[in-house]
Amino acid sequence: MRQKRYIALSPLLKRIKFYFDLFSKTNDNYICAIDLQNPMILLSPNMVTDFALPGTVLDSMEKYWVPLIHPEDRGIYETAIREMLIERKRNDYDIEYRVRDSRGEYCWIRCRGRLATNHEGKPTLFAGAMARMGRRNQADSVTGLLNKYQFEHGVSLALSEYRATGKGGALILLGLDNFKIINETYNRFFGDAVLKTMAREIDNILPSMFILYKLDGDEFGIIYPEASESDVEELFASIQKCLMRPHTMDGKMYFCTISAGTVFYPAFGKDYLVLHKHAEAALDMAKRNGKNRNCIFTKEHYNRWVRSISMRDNLRISVEAGCEGFSLFYQPQMQAKGTQIMGAEALLRWKNPKGRMVAPMEFIPILEETKLIIPVGRWILEEAVKTCMKWQKILPDFTMSVNVSYEQIKDSSFKEFIQECLPKYGIRPDTLILELTESSIVSDWGFVNKQFDFYRSIGIKIAMDDFGTGYSSLVYLKNLSCDIVKVDRAFVSNILESKFDLHLVEYTANLCHSVGMEVCCEGVEKNEEYQMLLDVCNVDMVQGYLFGHPEIEENFEKKFLESYNEQK
Repeated sequence: MRQKRYIALSPLLKRIKFYFDLFSKTNDNYICAIDLQNPMILLSPNMVTDFALPGTVLDSMEKYWVPLIHPEDRGIYETAIREMLIERKRNDYDIEYRVRDSRGEYCWIRCRGRLATNHEGKPTLFAGAMARMGRRNQADSVTGLLNKYQFEHGVSLALSEYRATGKGGALILLGLDNFKIINETYNRFFGDAVLKTMAREIDNILPSMFILYKLDGDEFGIIYPEASESDVEELFASIQKCLMRPHTMDGKMYFCTISAGTVFYPAFGKDYLVLHKHAEAALDMAKRNGKNRNCIFTKEHYNRWVRSISMRDNLRISVEAGCEGFSLFYQPQMQAKGTQIMGAEALLRWKNPKGRMVAPMEFIPILEETKLIIPVGRWILEEAVKTCMKWQKILPDFTMSVNVSYEQIKDSSFKEFIQECLPKYGIRPDTLILELTESSIVSDWGFVNKQFDFYRSIGIKIAMDDFGTGYSSLVYLKNLSCDIVKVDRAFVSNILESKFDLHLVEYTANLCHSVGMEVCCEGVEKNEEYQMLLDVCNVDMVQGYLFGHPEIEENFEKKFLESYNEQK
């Protein structure tokens, strides 16, 4: 126990001490009063004893109390204090968090407090009462599974078993893919029902000795003692298989694949916080690398994950500096018959603060995840439209294709921005094409089509990008209201060797033409591929290295538009 210290009371605390002591002696709760002007803290004796504090009068909660708060819960405490004392959003708070007691064990407390202010409205005194809550509820309220606190307890027991026997194991975190979109498409009650269904299906296939825990959000946890990598992969494959099929609830169909992050103990951690952090990093990597997979934690993965965290900060700085470091490259789009240039696709590029060009597949998912894609998307659109205005002076019907994300489509102000941007630069709406990747739509047909119908009503064309890469392409084609279907390079590259891929492109083109849609094939690199697409598949447009690489504005103009300029 710390040696007790004695500090003289401030005048304010002296005035209330008689009542403070009286209340402390007639109450089992922990009581505290804080003079915010001096500052100084007065604590009830039971609080000093139960938490091994140095005395009933302290000069700093930050120094003596905050270190006792569980690391995962300090954010809750600090946010409440900031909102009350600095941001002045409220005069009271009611929060729950864990604190380490004099025995070295964490206990749950509920803290309720209120702020007093002087005649000028400045905070002068805070008075609070804290009560032990005993063991927190063990079950998750939605799924009925043991919750995250029991998961932590289970991991602690597994680590104790390792210390006794020398036998390690694995922690597996499971995360539902695109669950956020399911919630947004329908509602939270539907989302909760999906969580219950997923929990039941996963729990049903787990061996009887395993416990499935429900963690935060759409995450679940499993502790697998004495596991090998092959054991984990076999278990994940069985979970993956049971969730791969489409599900129906209340007449609504949804797809819900799952990703996993696995960390082995003691190789990569000997306490819960470290292991949980590493498992979260592995799960994040699984989702970033395409989802519907298990990522086993390694130091290399962790370092890559840390770099992605750093990339988030750098991207935010770039955006706040007016999209500094971002640029647009343009790839030509050609008419299939005659290979005359008809337009370009604007492609986003980014240099980090060190001047290194970062691959789009690395930074674009982060832009979407952090919603920075919304301000960046506006920058892309305006830059592309400005360039299109310039090139339409050479080719009046020149079209510009711009990629948009689901997050942008959801942003209602994006429609207003486009409506302002086109007349500002004198661009006809029918020369702008918005491309949306099919994998980002999931099943939100009604909402997405409503947005697309608006854009089409004012003349803007809609293209479905990367057609063929998802597991439900025909469903997308049936439900999505669009003008152009872009067939992915994955099919184009094999049409010379694979009759299946050739016929898939051919039949897709025929189907699209029958309902008034055009077809553009991406990734055309060989003349033989182009001839097959033209003669057999009868596609409308082509795009790829055979016709031109993505170029900066000046180079694109010299390579593809200079001859038209000279004719003028």
